[in-house]
Amino acid sequence: MKLQFDANQDYQLEAIRAVVELFEGQPVASQTAVTREDELSSLKLTQTGIANHRVIDDAQWLENLHAVQKAHGIEPSLALETMTLDDGTPVGAFPNFTVEMETGTGKTYVYLRTVHELAKTYGFRKFVIVVPSVAIREGVLKSLQITKEHLQTLYDYERTEFMVYDSAKVNQLRNFALSDAIQILVINIDAFAKDSTEANGAAGARRKKSKGNVINQVRETGVAPIEFIQATHPILILDEPQNLETDIRKQAIARLNPMCTLRYSATHRNTYNLIHSLDPVRAYELGLVKQIGVDSVIELRDANQAYIEVEGFRTGARSVSAKLTIWVNQASGPAKMTVTVKNGDDLYSEKFSNKREIYRDGFIVNEIDAGEGYVTFANDVRVRLGQPHGALTDAILRLQIEATVRRHFEKALRLHPMGIKVLSVFFIDRVANYRTYGEDGMTAKGKFAKWFEEIYEQYRAKPNYAGLMPHEAAQVHNGYFSQDKAGVWKDSTERSGKDDEDTYALIMRHKERLLDLSEPLAFIFSHSALREGWDNPNVFQICTLVESSSDIKKRQEIGRGLRLCVNKDGERVRDRAVNHLTVIANESYEDFANQLQTEMVEAGVTFKREMVQNERDKVTVRLKKGYETDSRFLDLWEKIRARTRYRVHYSTAELSRKAAQRIKDKMPVIERPKVALTRADIVISTTGVTGKQTGLRTQTLEAKYVMPDFVGQVQAKTGFAKSTVARILLDSGRLTDAVKNPQAFIEHTAEAINAVKREVLVNGVEYFKVEGLAYEMRCFEGDDLMEVFASNVKAVEKQDKTLFSHIVIDSNSGPERLFAQACEDNDDVLFYIKLPRWFKIETPVGLYNPDWALAYRNDKTLYFVAETKNTGNRDHIQLDLLRPIEELRIECGKRHFKNFEEVRFKVVSSLTELVS
Repeated sequence: MKLQFDANQDYQLEAIRAVVELFEGQPVASQTAVTREDELSSLKLTQTGIANHRVIDDAQWLENLHAVQKAHGIEPSLALETMTLDDGTPVGAFPNFTVEMETGTGKTYVYLRTVHELAKTYGFRKFVIVVPSVAIREGVLKSLQITKEHLQTLYDYERTEFMVYDSAKVNQLRNFALSDAIQILVINIDAFAKDSTEANGAAGARRKKSKGNVINQVRETGVAPIEFIQATHPILILDEPQNLETDIRKQAIARLNPMCTLRYSATHRNTYNLIHSLDPVRAYELGLVKQIGVDSVIELRDANQAYIEVEGFRTGARSVSAKLTIWVNQASGPAKMTVTVKNGDDLYSEKFSNKREIYRDGFIVNEIDAGEGYVTFANDVRVRLGQPHGALTDAILRLQIEATVRRHFEKALRLHPMGIKVLSVFFIDRVANYRTYGEDGMTAKGKFAKWFEEIYEQYRAKPNYAGLMPHEAAQVHNGYFSQDKAGVWKDSTERSGKDDEDTYALIMRHKERLLDLSEPLAFIFSHSALREGWDNPNVFQICTLVESSSDIKKRQEIGRGLRLCVNKDGERVRDRAVNHLTVIANESYEDFANQLQTEMVEAGVTFKREMVQNERDKVTVRLKKGYETDSRFLDLWEKIRARTRYRVHYSTAELSRKAAQRIKDKMPVIERPKVALTRADIVISTTGVTGKQTGLRTQTLEAKYVMPDFVGQVQAKTGFAKSTVARILLDSGRLTDAVKNPQAFIEHTAEAINAVKREVLVNGVEYFKVEGLAYEMRCFEGDDLMEVFASNVKAVEKQDKTLFSHIVIDSNSGPERLFAQACEDNDDVLFYIKLPRWFKIETPVGLYNPDWALAYRNDKTLYFVAETKNTGNRDHIQLDLLRPIEELRIECGKRHFKNFEEVRFKVVSSLTELVS
């Protein structure tokens, strides 16, 4: 097969023209001659060969830049931007120009054709492509090979030579300098970034002496090989320049003595002099990349499994903390890191996970028990030492493989008759899961290979797929992994070595063969660290099989399969109904979409949002001066300031009976663990990235369990004596449910017992005042000058009726804002305050903070404490619609305020309901 290329793609031609027009005013190629003296030529003869020669000055270049930016609707640059080091020191006097192109839209084709267009238009001859990794280098080399005939046809067979730098063949650089052909040199940044200390002067002398890269070492001739490149004044093309932004790499780029750099990527870190932008939203809307779908495989009991592992505890005289391993968002992608937490810490916050989506809902540390070895969170997730939460089970991994195979067969049934080969790629983090090696050197299939072959044969035998995949399972899958000298596959790292280079070459060498329908190989297993090397247009399924939550960026994950597919004749297929990439994920499609959008925003993509909360949009809440002498405030405060204590009367026998009955009557049927397999389309538009569910099915997991200590674990969750727990479980008559799903049984029974315990304790609670115990009025001063989001406050107009300049509202909507406005508008409300967070009443079920206190003028002054709630009924509050724990705390509030003769406590939805 020979891949075909379309030379008339408008979006690619726009990117090419943007670069060519930068050099407007440069002598055209027909006027270019190679001489020493001609200053009006794009080429110049030097002592070492032929060099590019810039004729236009900086003022003309800046004018051209502004013209290009105006034509593309880009904000004009103030100057020709050069690179700077982290400390602000300029490096290199040459300008940098940025082209932004979404992954899969032909970035490499565009810059290779730009090389030819610059040679054709202006006569430039020397080009260096700098890449950050072996994977990208091999991809560029493959692109040079497969586009050679196409580009020669377009450009009248202009003599062109390309080479990949090899430190063992540095003499090739002499030809690069001497030749008058179009010269394209591909070089990895690591091949020339390490300079010799001899060239670094005194600063280098202080460091350990190093010869640096071969290219930087002075040879017997007195010349360092890099000088041949420097003398040509090349135009540098930086592929994925966001990976070339360290100080050392910037200095290395400057040492090449370029005329300028052309920077190509989808995810730039710095957009120096942006001249063209094709972002993911536009690429998606124009149909230039595959549409994206997600098949989620997640446990039904928790659609947001967040990885948390307790590493240990630290106990002090007055505090206890826990060391946890969690996923933390970083600039280079999520990474597993160890953090130290204490009670009240929120794993979602910037301080810990840096707002990683999976920790958003309720992962706030509630309890740390170093003695028992666990940490409990506000969402009732409890993580024990040595038992990670959120780690994938074999059942989930196997189901991911099944989902991938199923999708492969479905698409092959439709696309193979159209001459389109379907490929699926599995990225794994451990070679041993695919192939194992015995002590005698004999190989055996790992669990992933075994599972795959079993599942593949099951689908191959289905009547509706008869004859679709004629080859046996062992023929259709293979692994691409790094090998040691003995030929043994091994795990890779993000930093490539020599073994990885051979693997990349193999991946690229088989690119066209894999597209042939007669080739059995259709399922590829490769190491997750090598994913950059995969660049095949007919990848329709991507499945990342890792035994912990994936740390791969979503854009990187989908990037391997975004390219539009090709048919058996090598022709690009542009039908949107055909081009659909499916990512088989171990997370919900909503989380996938949210994380993908977050990454796009971080990369500079702008979405239209109806409302974005600006952290800078805050207001300062001020305490009224002289509040301590305000008679109306003091009158109200005197009525409610006393504190109480409580005692509880209850019967253990009654509690046990009610708990057993609750479990028997109300505990849901315990089922075996299930997973949800959800299909969804990911929609990328100007308003954001969203997921639309297109299918859902559940599957029961067949598993064998080691029966836990039911009584001991329920005791740990409820605090009851073991004998009491045992009696409750026996009397409930539900012990047979335990064998179906032991953990679910423990959680449900503990939940039921705790619910009854709370009810019994509250029913038996009695409050009493304690002489001399009261809330301190000066605590109000602690809230003075508090900064709050503007959307979470209501400004006060009648300052004489309350304490602060603004009323802090718990949410952007609901009855609180209306209640505050009604208090201000109603002349019969003499004084009102939103009770501060420190005004808390102790209860058997946690601290309770009522909402409001106010003085109201009737025939006589009435004093109220109010709780504002909205249960969907505008006329009155339906207490049975409140959360059980909330209802119990409110009941304790009522009993507390029964000790205050002049104060009425009510739960209401409005001021009218309170005073009526």
